[in-house]
Amino acid sequence: MKTVRQLLETKGNRIYAVAPDCLIYDALLIMAEHRIGALLVMDGEKLAGIFSERDYAREVVLKGRTSKTSPVSEVMSTKLITVSCDHTVEECMNLMSGKRIRHLPVLEHDKVLGVLSIGDLVQETINYQRFLINQLESYIQS
Repeated sequence: MKTVRQLLETKGNRIYAVAPDCLIYDALLIMAEHRIGALLVMDGEKLAGIFSERDYAREVVLKGRTSKTSPVSEVMSTKLITVSCDHTVEECMNLMSGKRIRHLPVLEHDKVLGVLSIGDLVQETINYQRFLINQLESYIQS
C-alpha cells in the first residue's frame, strides 16, 4: 500500500486554511465553495486546529453561537492527531477509524504538507484492491 507521501503526490497537496480569527460564517463559505468538510486553522505557519462540519454542528448550532459573530478559534478542534509522510494508507485508515476522525493533517518537521480525508483513504484502498484483483486475474489466466 502507498505511503502518505505517495498519496499526496497523486492527490495533490492543496491546503485550505483560515486564520483563528476568521468568522465561522466565512469559513463555512470557503468549505461550501470547495466542497470540503474541514479547514485547517493556521496561526501563521503553525497548525492551531481544525474546523469541521462536526465542530459547526456541535459547537455553534447546539450551543447557540452565531456564525457571523464567532471566530473559528472558539469552536475548532485543538487536540489534533497528525501523521507524517512515512505513514501508510492502512495505518491512517486504522488511526482514523479508531479515533473516529475524518481528517488527518500531514506534518513534516511541524510544517503542514497536506490533509487527508477519510474519502481520500477509502478511494486509495479501493484503487489498491482493484490493482490486486487485476494482478490475480492476470496470474490465473496465464
